[in-house]
Amino acid sequence: MHSQSYFTPEHKMAVFQVDVAVASICSKIHQRAKRFKIQMQDPRPAPFLTRLECQFSRKMTPFASESSDMLIATLGWGSLPLASVPINVASDLPPFIIFDLFFNLINLGEERSKERFLQGRMSNSLQMMRISHISPPADLPRAFKLDKGRRISLGEVIPKISSCLVTDPQQGSTSARPVTRESKEVMETERNVLVGTYARAPVVIKSGKGCKLYDVDGKEYLDMTAGIAVNSLGHGDPDWVNAVVEQASTLTHVSNVYYSIPQVTLAKRLVECSFADRIFFTNSGTEANEAAIKFARKFQRFLHADKKLPATEFIAFTNSFHGRTMGALALTSKKQYRSPFEPVMPGVVFVEYGNSEEAIKAIQPGKTAAVFVEPIQGEGGIYSAAKDFLQALRTACDNAGALLVYDEVQCGLGRTGHLWAHEAFDVAPDMMTLAKPLAGGLPIGVVLTTERVAAAIGSGDHGSTFAGGPLVCHAALAVLDKIQNPIFLASVTRKGLYLKDLLLEKLGGNPHVKEVRGFGLIVGIELDVQASPLVNACRDAGLLVLTAGKGNVIRLVPPLIISETELEQAAEVLSACLPALDANASS
Repeated sequence: MHSQSYFTPEHKMAVFQVDVAVASICSKIHQRAKRFKIQMQDPRPAPFLTRLECQFSRKMTPFASESSDMLIATLGWGSLPLASVPINVASDLPPFIIFDLFFNLINLGEERSKERFLQGRMSNSLQMMRISHISPPADLPRAFKLDKGRRISLGEVIPKISSCLVTDPQQGSTSARPVTRESKEVMETERNVLVGTYARAPVVIKSGKGCKLYDVDGKEYLDMTAGIAVNSLGHGDPDWVNAVVEQASTLTHVSNVYYSIPQVTLAKRLVECSFADRIFFTNSGTEANEAAIKFARKFQRFLHADKKLPATEFIAFTNSFHGRTMGALALTSKKQYRSPFEPVMPGVVFVEYGNSEEAIKAIQPGKTAAVFVEPIQGEGGIYSAAKDFLQALRTACDNAGALLVYDEVQCGLGRTGHLWAHEAFDVAPDMMTLAKPLAGGLPIGVVLTTERVAAAIGSGDHGSTFAGGPLVCHAALAVLDKIQNPIFLASVTRKGLYLKDLLLEKLGGNPHVKEVRGFGLIVGIELDVQASPLVNACRDAGLLVLTAGKGNVIRLVPPLIISETELEQAAEVLSACLPALDANASS
């Protein structure tokens, strides 16, 4: 490796590290190759790396707005060049960046074929190397404290190298790449014509396929958000697309003045695979919760027709999220969501999530109409209920004549590895709300309810023009066909366990990581600092994740079809981007 001729004397220490570490890198590559039974072209370590070259040149780069010094790193397999990587950097870049690039490429060796050994996750790793800030070269001798005659190991060097590769804290949430003209035009138009209710990430998504999304500039992202737990089958599932196209060419909307075959068929399927006897369709999860509020009030009035004022109050829980319209908002615990619009619906009592004793005291005969609870809180921070807590709610509701309502808008329909999240606890509700994943990305919501509750609801008590339309219901049938399969559900359980194992392995030793928790493919990583710097760094590296809780939880809700290889990729990127948290903490 001929790096010394390209750098000034002050970089000799870093150059020395790169040169000394080459043998260790070669050894590790061969160890991985042997593990996965990959036939190397040359059994000796050194010749394998003869294609590793580094040079400086001044030219335009695809991600630079003007001429700049650029490092070219070329990786080859024997005499076959595999990748030539331009990295936009300052002219005095120390060569430890080359070492880190090689190390990332080494860690790609999880595939069982020679071609994918280095190329399987290469594109994402190379994107990770587009760095906006590095420690000054003068910091290197103090960071490594190495004598010229001393050999170094990967274990000694990698943590120190990683600590140098951090996002510039001055850049905030902006991407490491400059915003292109097309992206800029879309963002500016949005600011001029839409009400500013969303703090959007600076990415304009153009298309998607499987678990990957692509922006208008062609950059690829691994999607660990699934549109906030919506796209369970990923993007562009062929069976779902066929169902939508088929129904769109036949009948899209007819209103609830008439009968619709897809609506009745979907309702029948949902009844058959759940506790419910009856179905009511809406257009979203928030609408479903609003309907459940009305149904609970009407049920109490129907059941106690002789009373002048039947039970009208509701119990909800800390960290709860049930929607942003006035009734659902009243059940949502976050004060900053409610306070600008108060007074919201009165008569809501908030109880600590998981506190059975406090909940039992709060549920009162003649006062409590219903208890709304998420078996797994998504927006609130990925907190799971315990069976004894849900059982205590069930018993208290029965004793008080109140209804138990599960909000499974985010955690339901296969995300936990069970078709319904509450099935893991074996405690049935009186009503359940469902929405996000059901129609594969089209707007739909559902209230599933028992006959006892449905008997209280009559014609005209509630309704919707668009709810349960033929198009969305036919799309939902295609989703249900796949997710309801026991083999599919078992795969979600398996992948969820694997993801948590990966995260514990890759992130568990970091002092900022307090806990990894979740159920199936709804997983939270709780941090001791705000998560946004990590979210931004991951996005720049081609990984999309969400926050939850008080902004200190990374929320992972990928498409349920995600592969184990893609889960490994996500864990690798999260691990590599953790230094962004240190940059934020020190700024």
